[in-house]
Amino acid sequence: MVRGVVFFDVDGTLVPQTSSGQHLADLLGHADVVREAEAGYDAGTLTNQEVSVLDARGWTGRTPAEVRGFLESLPLVEGITETVSWCRAQDLAPVLTTLAWKPVGEYLCGRFGFTYASGPRLEVIEGRYSGAVAEHFDELGKRDFALAVAAELGVSPARCAAVGDSRSDLPLFAAVGLAVAFNATRAARSAAHAAAEGGDLRAVVPLLTAWLDTPR
Repeated sequence: MVRGVVFFDVDGTLVPQTSSGQHLADLLGHADVVREAEAGYDAGTLTNQEVSVLDARGWTGRTPAEVRGFLESLPLVEGITETVSWCRAQDLAPVLTTLAWKPVGEYLCGRFGFTYASGPRLEVIEGRYSGAVAEHFDELGKRDFALAVAAELGVSPARCAAVGDSRSDLPLFAAVGLAVAFNATRAARSAAHAAAEGGDLRAVVPLLTAWLDTPR
């Protein structure tokens, strides 16, 4: 039986000091486009849909197998395996709530054992990315995805925690019982119930433990 859910962001949280989109763009050959687009999103001048459209064009002609190979070198914080194992030992479902492309979430689920992953989808035609977005996904979609997963698992939002770092996490932070800002922006720290810093995801475990131990 699932006791609760812990939702983890990817870019800026599991992927430190950069994003999965930037990492892939560096290898796909459109790094400058993504760097400028992500800066626009962080500044609030571009929507996530606009960023996705710009990024997707750089995937044109590539295959899912190529992208999966690029993800093998994705920079990640330490302690992901141990934190996921801790969640499962506490009967907490570890779930990825992210605006990263769907292949990123699928890769991390396969590697570390997260239960589900959100994310926008790229169009694939005859085994290659077309350069178009098949399904958009934004920060409100992230929150709605998390609440739908919790409902499917029979868990109330009050029994859910979210770990994130930036603008896209704010709607979800407002919807869960515990919001943890990890290596976060000022806005995310202000919206969170607790905060942790460092290069190891296990830094959030004491905060999650204290939350679990709090009588309700």
